[in-house]
Amino acid sequence: MNEALPVKDAPASQAGASFAEITARRRGRIRSYLFEHPRVMDALAVVCYVLLVTPTAVDAVIAGHWLAALLLAAVAGSLFFRRRVPVAVVAFVAVAEVAITLLHPWGSNVSAGLWFSLYAVAVAYSRRFSLTTLAVVTAPLALLYLFTSAEPAEIMAGGHSGAPEHDHLLIAIAAGVSIALSNVIATGIGISVRQRREHEQEIAAWAARTAQLGSVNERNRIAREMHDVVAHSLTVMITLSDGAAVVVKKSPERAGEVLGELSRTGRTALADMRRVLGVLRDESGQQAPREPLASGDSLAKLLEGFRTAGLPLHYSHTGAALPDDAAFQLTVYRIVQESLTNVLRYGRSMGRVDVSIARNDATVTIEVLDDGKGFVEGGTAGSGLGSGAVSGVGSGQGLAGMKERARIYAGTVEAGRTKNGGWRVCAVLEWNGNRGKS
Repeated sequence: MNEALPVKDAPASQAGASFAEITARRRGRIRSYLFEHPRVMDALAVVCYVLLVTPTAVDAVIAGHWLAALLLAAVAGSLFFRRRVPVAVVAFVAVAEVAITLLHPWGSNVSAGLWFSLYAVAVAYSRRFSLTTLAVVTAPLALLYLFTSAEPAEIMAGGHSGAPEHDHLLIAIAAGVSIALSNVIATGIGISVRQRREHEQEIAAWAARTAQLGSVNERNRIAREMHDVVAHSLTVMITLSDGAAVVVKKSPERAGEVLGELSRTGRTALADMRRVLGVLRDESGQQAPREPLASGDSLAKLLEGFRTAGLPLHYSHTGAALPDDAAFQLTVYRIVQESLTNVLRYGRSMGRVDVSIARNDATVTIEVLDDGKGFVEGGTAGSGLGSGAVSGVGSGQGLAGMKERARIYAGTVEAGRTKNGGWRVCAVLEWNGNRGKS
């Protein structure tokens, strides 16, 4: 198994590097080397052309056609610049090869220069431009061979060969067609290479965009976790500290319990923050956990903490147990936590807060309801805690965060005031993990 981070969780630069490695492995060592050293590839193209036209150059020198040999050498030199100025090179090669054919007809592989230059044009330019260039540079040379007035043997020997006229015509047609087909093949290969490279660039860009989107999603997840941790913990801690200040003179023992809960809440918040931020930086060099760790009794501890903070909580659970999935349990935990935090933060004089979780097959319903009209007698109910709203802590993102969490499980969240003046939050989640893969 590959232990690399998934693309959606990897930085854009890391995703780009991984894709580059995959592309390099697919090319192989030789092709990768030539791709990374284009000048070496240009030199190889020149060498291949020289090997193909060497018999023609030697024959031209022997026949005294020095200018044709010099033009062959010039074409070979121009091919070294085909990557830098492909259009200029293909134009020069087309003119030079027509001149070479006129000076020394029926040489072997004279049109090979067009193969390399047309390939370079097809790689660098669009398909329409490449095909237009193919037609423009191929027609003169092909027509020169096709409609030449002298038969090959007569031109080569300087006299009459006595070959039948139809044989000469067949040879001329074959030469013209072979030149056209070879140029078409060279252009087609160049177009194919260009399309493959464009496809690789599109995939690389897609991988980078996906990695960037994954990074944004991860930052949003961290921000949502930090909101839940900080908002809940600070709200509880402020409420506990205010309550401790009220009851310290009347009931020192009760104040000690409140201060103990205050300390535990702070330590828990610090541990949660370290775990969430560990995704961003792990000093040990190992990958930090990607999701908060939810234990089986975490919800019970959460409810007990709110009771200590002064909320008159009543909890009920009907139906089967929650799915044994950490992410799903965390979603339930955070929705209950955010709902009760808002009750503690904004509610006044609650007499009862009901938290109910019901599971019916794959549907899990979470409901948090407070009456919002209870009465606190001089600090006796809840030891004076939870009797007033906590201001200055809210960020306005709690309900939006709950909806985002519920949306992951095709769920909905409804929140609003009840007829009796209280506040109700109802979240419905769909758990499909036990239905198998489709």
